[in-house]
Amino acid sequence: MDRPWVYIHEIENHNGEEIELKGWLANKRSSGKVVFLIIRDGTGFIQVTAFVGGNLSKEQLDEIRKVSLESAVVVQGKVRKEERAPGGYELELTSFQLVSEAMDYPIQKQEHSVDYLMEYRHLWLRSRKQHALLRIRNEVMMGIHDFLQGRGFTLLDSPILTPAACEGTSTLFELQYFDIGKAYLSQSGQLYMEAGAMAFGKVYCLAPTFRAEKSKTRRHLTEFWMLEPEVAYNDWQDNMRLQEDLVSSVVHRVLEKCLLELAALERDTKPLENIRPPFPRISYGEAIDILERKGSPAQWGDDFGGDEETLISEEFGRPVFIHHYPAKIKAFYMQPDPENPQLVLNDDLIAPEGYGEIIGGSQRIHDYALLEKRLEENHLPREAFEWYLDLRRYGTVPQSGFGLGVERTVAWIAGIKHIREAIPFPRQIYRIYP
Repeated sequence: MDRPWVYIHEIENHNGEEIELKGWLANKRSSGKVVFLIIRDGTGFIQVTAFVGGNLSKEQLDEIRKVSLESAVVVQGKVRKEERAPGGYELELTSFQLVSEAMDYPIQKQEHSVDYLMEYRHLWLRSRKQHALLRIRNEVMMGIHDFLQGRGFTLLDSPILTPAACEGTSTLFELQYFDIGKAYLSQSGQLYMEAGAMAFGKVYCLAPTFRAEKSKTRRHLTEFWMLEPEVAYNDWQDNMRLQEDLVSSVVHRVLEKCLLELAALERDTKPLENIRPPFPRISYGEAIDILERKGSPAQWGDDFGGDEETLISEEFGRPVFIHHYPAKIKAFYMQPDPENPQLVLNDDLIAPEGYGEIIGGSQRIHDYALLEKRLEENHLPREAFEWYLDLRRYGTVPQSGFGLGVERTVAWIAGIKHIREAIPFPRQIYRIYP
């Protein structure tokens, strides 16, 4: 009898039916005369019970016991609701077909070091926790698109190859661009989104960015994905309201759609349930006061690192904005505060639970003469920024935007320690394989 091919994520629609699943053997164990198989197909995991009876002989059951993990298999059986099984359903096996044997699979049920697993990242992606993580990442990405598209934003792709720096010249990946000269892997799509905002009003890009930082911390990658919205006529406070609405929307989308994945990661979801706007707002000066009270050596004029961000976030238990940083430690394009030009109209959004900065944003300089001066002060090549100056020559308006690090956001929502697991194939100063 032909049985319908069903994906595991659809299994609840087929309770009591005879179906076929196509996937891989993720795990197995024996209990007396019963063999329990965990089959995955990319959409989920399901328990399959195999025992003598029905269409299975003792010889067939013995052969099933010998099949190695991650072998490709096709199984048929009857769907049965079972609260104790993963996902609440199981399959009573009636037919088992080995498609291909996975001989000497390098990731077994024993403990492996993270370095070892990273060498086999292309296979580690198959594990339950890594599968859950990247499902959450997918939901974060889709949540970003749906939120911004629902707010009338236009997706505008930014170039990967650029003629100049955006976030300082010390972290650029440099290459030779034919006979033209040097080019660089993009640090940010922001400047191009500023051009887009003057054409479309509200735009964003969601793309890979590159930073040649020789950092080994759990919060850094050399290649990562960043969301960068930009809005014409928005000031710095409009900018923060957009950020908190977006982050809250994405968090609650994951809570709604990824409960199984969060459970697989053993994530305590109670802190996430409290993520709702408005978020607390403190000035840079108030942040320094908090750090001094907690015994931190940070002084006025210092930029904050992971330790400082963690100490500050402990005061709030949910995301907190820090605004009005000193101009000298921030990027050249940030608008000075008219009441105190030593400060800029910017914000960093610090995630709770020790996850640090997930967003950096600001109102942009819209005055031509001031931007020209800032380029000179930062020793940036004017010829590479003539197009950027054009945006201030021809119809300039106040505008603001921000960059959200996707991997940092995923790590926080999923509750994992290191962002290298929040991207399918991480790139770090000591890793470019596989």
